Amino acid sequence: MTDEVLESARKLVCDSLGELSAAIEGLPIEALNWRPAAETNSLAVIATHTVGATRLWLRMAMALALPERDRDSEFRAEPSDADQFRRAVKQMSDDCIEALRSADSVDWSAMRRTQGRGGDAPEEVAAAYALIHATEHLRGHVDQISLMRQLWEARA
Repeated sequence: MTDEVLESARKLVCDSLGELSAAIEGLPIEALNWRPAAETNSLAVIATHTVGATRLWLRMAMALALPERDRDSEFRAEPSDADQFRRAVKQMSDDCIEALRSADSVDWSAMRRTQGRGGDAPEEVAAAYALIHATEHLRGHVDQISLMRQLWEARA
């Protein structure tokens, strides 16, 4: 029997990660590190944070070992090579997709420990919560990245 929730998540995550990849494709390093205003994040920071957080929450949802993650360092990302940065984002994106392919079905009511998340996360969340959070967080940042690309292109 097909787990329709899992199938839907796979499609949404794959589509969203494809949009993220398209939004950073072809941009020079100056664009990836550009900040539209003081006290804002660059495309590189947002993309790094997005794939790091998505990977963590998807692995949590799927009951996989949580990856090592330094959330604070995501907000200091400042790559020096655009192609190398895109390859790193692709690798993290591939890890996200692989996590969703790791099982054919999931007990979405099962509780998951949030260790590795840090911050204000509760100690445990339902698998469904981890999946929903991963997808809504991903979607929000992909939209932000797309808008930032438009701002970069329009700035001249």
